[in-house]
Amino acid sequence: MSAAIITGSSGLVGSEAALYFEALGFDVIGIDNGMREMYFGHSASTQWMTAKLKNELRHYTHYDVDIRDTNAINRIFAKYSTDIQLVIHAAAQPSHDWAATDPVTDFTVNANGTSILLEATRRYAPEAVFIYMSTNKVYGDRPNTLPLVEQETRWEIDPCHAYANGIPETMPVDATLHSLFGASKLAADVLVQEYGRYFGMKTVCFRGGCLTGPNHSGTQLHGFLAYLMKCAMTGAPYTVFGYKKKQVRDNIHSADLIHAFHQFFLDPRCGMAYNMGGGRFSNCSMLEAIALCKEITGNVLNHTYVEQGRRGDHIWWISDISRFKADYPDWSVQFGVKEILQQIYELNMERWGVECLA
Repeated sequence: MSAAIITGSSGLVGSEAALYFEALGFDVIGIDNGMREMYFGHSASTQWMTAKLKNELRHYTHYDVDIRDTNAINRIFAKYSTDIQLVIHAAAQPSHDWAATDPVTDFTVNANGTSILLEATRRYAPEAVFIYMSTNKVYGDRPNTLPLVEQETRWEIDPCHAYANGIPETMPVDATLHSLFGASKLAADVLVQEYGRYFGMKTVCFRGGCLTGPNHSGTQLHGFLAYLMKCAMTGAPYTVFGYKKKQVRDNIHSADLIHAFHQFFLDPRCGMAYNMGGGRFSNCSMLEAIALCKEITGNVLNHTYVEQGRRGDHIWWISDISRFKADYPDWSVQFGVKEILQQIYELNMERWGVECLA
């Protein structure tokens, strides 16, 4: 049976991929040592998802292994060897803010861990497709130089600008503030591309905006849409940082993202990079997201506003996904922001101890 190795298998992207590819008949090898709880505390733990995957998937094997452990990673890859048809690398230190508290851990997880996985793939499964979950933070804060227009509920780009349909992969990455997280992810991103170009491996970077869905263990420092809904449901306090609450993000449901992964797996290329998000179909400002949470839950969000924005954060980000859609015309975004929030609400009421809105 074909095998798929998935790192970060208990996280949002990894768990969605594990469920999807196991259903397609793959033996799924999950690698996840639960570091999300170390980063963000017990409320962000993914242990509940680890248990779900172990209990519900017949062809799932879990390894509690750190991706920085070269020997352990090599043993896993050697065991499955050429049965490995697909590697999805979704493990990461994922927070822009957390990285500044421990830059060495951030870099070794994001950059060194990726290097170890790439080399293990090259050594033991060189024909496998290698999919890396990158980030739009590789562009640093350059998006903040775009000509933005203030509207009633959001910032929006000048409609005459070349990026009116979203930010493309051609945006420069040099001479801009990346944040330490952005730097570690950019290092890994370039390395993934280089293994594709230099060694002829089938590698791709998906530069995600806001990745979301009901399986997200959202927390204050990462996973804003899920955490926003959690706060709206439970009454927990939420803080909005800067830009008059009008900062804009596109949001892509993890299911739409995994369908994009599958399309690439079916027709892989070498050393590719794609901006990946909800695009013009699925995006919102913070004000708009707060209003949707109120509409869905019936609750007024308990939030405070801090005038100072987060350093290096984007004021406006909408991905131009036209390059991927041109290469893979059978793929499209299916879930909009309101539908995503409704799913997060309905599928997490029991886990978060909330009664359904009458």
